[in-house]
Amino acid sequence: MGLHAPAATGAENVGEPQPHRPAMFGLALAALGVVYGDIGTSPLYTLQTVFDSSNGLKLDAGNVIGIVSLIFWSLMVVVSLKYVTLILRANNHGEGGIMALLALAASSVANRPRLRHVLLGVGVMGAALFYGDGVITPAISVLSAVEGLQVATPLLKPYVIPVTLAALITLFMMQKHGTSGIGAVFGPIMVVWFIVLAGAGLIKIMDAPHILVALNPLAGLAFCLHHRWFAFVALGAVVLSLTGAEALYADMGHFGARPIRLTWFGLVFPALALNYLGQGALLLADPSAVQNPFYRLFPQWSLFPMVALSTIATVIASQAVISGTYSMTKQAMQLGFLPRMNVVYTSAKEIGQIYVPGINWTLLVAVVAAVIGFGSSTALGSAYGIAVTGTMLITTVLTFFVVRYAWHYNWLLCVGATVFFFVIDATFFSANLLKIAQGGWFPLAIGLIMFAVMTTWGRGWEMMLGEAKIRAGTTPLKPFLESLLARSPVRVGGTAIFLSPDPNGVPHALLNNLMHNQVLHRRVVFLTVANKEVPWVRERERVSVQSLCRDCYHVTIAYGFKDEINLPRALEACKSYGLVFEPSETSYFLSRATVVPTRGKGMAMWRERLFAVMLHNVGNVAAYLKLPTNRVVELGSRVEL
Repeated sequence: MGLHAPAATGAENVGEPQPHRPAMFGLALAALGVVYGDIGTSPLYTLQTVFDSSNGLKLDAGNVIGIVSLIFWSLMVVVSLKYVTLILRANNHGEGGIMALLALAASSVANRPRLRHVLLGVGVMGAALFYGDGVITPAISVLSAVEGLQVATPLLKPYVIPVTLAALITLFMMQKHGTSGIGAVFGPIMVVWFIVLAGAGLIKIMDAPHILVALNPLAGLAFCLHHRWFAFVALGAVVLSLTGAEALYADMGHFGARPIRLTWFGLVFPALALNYLGQGALLLADPSAVQNPFYRLFPQWSLFPMVALSTIATVIASQAVISGTYSMTKQAMQLGFLPRMNVVYTSAKEIGQIYVPGINWTLLVAVVAAVIGFGSSTALGSAYGIAVTGTMLITTVLTFFVVRYAWHYNWLLCVGATVFFFVIDATFFSANLLKIAQGGWFPLAIGLIMFAVMTTWGRGWEMMLGEAKIRAGTTPLKPFLESLLARSPVRVGGTAIFLSPDPNGVPHALLNNLMHNQVLHRRVVFLTVANKEVPWVRERERVSVQSLCRDCYHVTIAYGFKDEINLPRALEACKSYGLVFEPSETSYFLSRATVVPTRGKGMAMWRERLFAVMLHNVGNVAAYLKLPTNRVVELGSRVEL
């Protein structure tokens, strides 16, 4: 598939420096506003979806207790044990997320090329499914919150979809301004949200304390053994309570593992448990509340304030997923899995604050289509589970290779733990496969499309580099330059920087320049951008310089997948090597290839055509590298794949 093997390694999060106590609480508060928005708003729709009439599950006391027990113990085992206890220990230089985990897993089997190639494919599929999650989460979260209007009064039901669309469109239109301004209030709002969840649930538990039987795991087991098939179907909705679990790992680099653990066990998990128990108690006392058990927890006078608070909370949840999608896209671009796109940095202080216009508007179109097409949070619930459970399953598989081959844990312990979590994840995933016809096809289709795009770009780019090496010939760069200088070519003033993907090859742009202009600049620099599969590259390791011959140099600039690419700024570090670049006397020479799909070579024709279209519409390379537009010269070439 042309996937590039990560070269970086990570280690267990044992020696990570920990923040002081005041900073710890500040990070914990910030984590509440980013990490837990998705899983924190799941009570809005989970039980309502479980007992939807289309699932065929009868609403009675035994079933309510069984379902609540399954939700409680799913949170305990999957989130508390798997993610918070185990997976947060896996970091790639302090960063988490499926891309970081992929780098760790692939590097741990670096001496097994075939296995590494398979792991890369599996990891890319997990990343592709994340885009499906990025579409469904804003749609179901905001829609489920606004549906509280029809609980307050049925007269407002026709306005649910328009209000939802207005909120979502506004949210996506505000992305270009960044989130630094409103980010400061996310944490306190979510504190209020979780306190309200816990308080509302606790009041209902006091009215029907029999629901506490659900805390016994045997209650959930008895439910599964009694219902079997209906229990299996119900798991497809129970998993909605786990949406957002991946965010705990993905956002580890922003906050660290300890603040995330502190907020989960100190506030989030207790609040979620109390709220689900409270909804269960409500259904035991009043089965008619099944139409919307979350909002029926609250008295009539508080419904409109709760709709407002819920909408704000779901917007926060949506923002976290949208921002995560931007970050995933940027990482995929720098790892060679996606073509270049315009990336806007919206904060001068926080490098993680980015905005990708192309992804933003594509997401908006897909989210609007999801809201209009499905029409309710219950219908969207059928579409939600596949992307979530698919990513969870892939995370479990990748973690095995990290625990076994990077951490060198006991074989039986690794296999036992992996099989335990794999069975749970596979059961949830299988249950959601039953809902493909009811809407599960939607995120699955998004994931498959993104997988095809990412693997096609990776393979196509790999083939392009191969063709570039062939065109450059077998002569290494240094002997070529020595031969060229021996003929005393005409030299002109200034510095020419030739971007070259192969540090040992002759750039096509240099050959074109010599052929058409028949001159060589007084100083020639061959620049290679090395994208490392680590989040950050230290500034002192950013630049390396090699002298080739008379006034000819090779410069390598290294970036991690979360670094901001800015070549002119990076080149300033060459001063320590005696190279000073005067901006007004420096020209950048780039090669721009036109791909011609060819039968019988490389990829299937449809993939070659797809790659050709992507390459033709790729973002401006000069803008992506932050090069001054008036100092860039692009020279074309034709490549047959």
